[in-house]
Amino acid sequence: MKNKPTLSHILTHLGEERDQYFNAISPPIIQSSNFAYKTLDEFRNAFSDELNNHIYTRGNNPTVKILRQKLAALEHAEDCLVFGSGIAALAAAIVGNVKAGDHVICVEAPYGWIQKLLTKYLHRFDVGHTFVDGRDINNIKAAKKDNTTLLILESPNSITFECQDLKACADFAKSNNIITVIDNSYASPYFQNPIDFGIDIVAHSGTKYINGHSDVVVGVVCASKAMIQKIFESELMNIGAILSPNDASLVIRGLRTLPLRIQQSHDSAMKIVAYLEQHPMVEKVYYPFSKSFPQYDLVTKQMRGAGGLFSMKLKVDKIELAEKFFHTLERFLLAVSWGGHESLVIPFCGFYNILGQEDSSLPFNLFRFYIGLEDPEWLIEDLERGFSVINK
Repeated sequence: MKNKPTLSHILTHLGEERDQYFNAISPPIIQSSNFAYKTLDEFRNAFSDELNNHIYTRGNNPTVKILRQKLAALEHAEDCLVFGSGIAALAAAIVGNVKAGDHVICVEAPYGWIQKLLTKYLHRFDVGHTFVDGRDINNIKAAKKDNTTLLILESPNSITFECQDLKACADFAKSNNIITVIDNSYASPYFQNPIDFGIDIVAHSGTKYINGHSDVVVGVVCASKAMIQKIFESELMNIGAILSPNDASLVIRGLRTLPLRIQQSHDSAMKIVAYLEQHPMVEKVYYPFSKSFPQYDLVTKQMRGAGGLFSMKLKVDKIELAEKFFHTLERFLLAVSWGGHESLVIPFCGFYNILGQEDSSLPFNLFRFYIGLEDPEWLIEDLERGFSVINK
């Protein structure tokens, strides 16, 4: 049995056949849509297995293949596909495993576009669904129907970070012939490997930590060779939500520093969370690796770290005060997503009073922060300035 490749080998060398491209250290961007064959026999053989042959870049591309190999190894999976966005990847994994008349169980409050996929899109094709509080496996078991074929997990989620017991979910699903798929974007493969607990399909918004530079939108699906072949032949090839070779090259570049980036974000977030948890103007902090987190024992069994994303409830009773706190901040960018070099904030008061839309169901005093690569003390100074203006 071969030894498993080390993390450093995966990120630096795996899949990079340098003798095939002039011994270049960095793999080339094969920006070709089409690939030629010399003989009919070669042509026919390639079409017998398009996933593993270069015919047309909508199916397989040499630069993209290097990225796929690295991501599969990082997730302890047999194979991987990459897509043009995280929701394209998740949608392919979900749509590829349901048919009309099926029922899906999904954790409550998933990524918003997953909720829309189930309620707006798949509903049109007679695929039913039930949202459950996945913190208790008994809620998942109770939601099962005779026609349940898929269980969708998100552990942790990306706002209040509820988790599921991955092994318990996988054991239940396997005993009932249910496919499991998880959004692992929050933890990344550096901090959590759901396949090790028996989960069938692991998906990511690779836009976040995997790319890590806020310049590529990318989705990832990791699973067995059979599952990847199934999704490739149907959802990827038919819908065509592919990643370009140029973007694949940027993601390969981003992967080189994944451990350094996400570990620094994690270490800085731990310092800032500790500061916030003792602050009199903070009502609550949500961070999976804080000992105050309700599922801390489960988290530390499944995850090796939590990265830089956390949420905070400000101790204010008026939306104007939440807005005042936000407007005082100078060192956090107001933006969605996470995982890059820059620190970000989303104030949920910003989802109130939007013309033509209902107010958010989340409280106006909730703030989600992402801690990037800046010095944590520098960011704490900014937070302290914000607290000072609402504490007068």
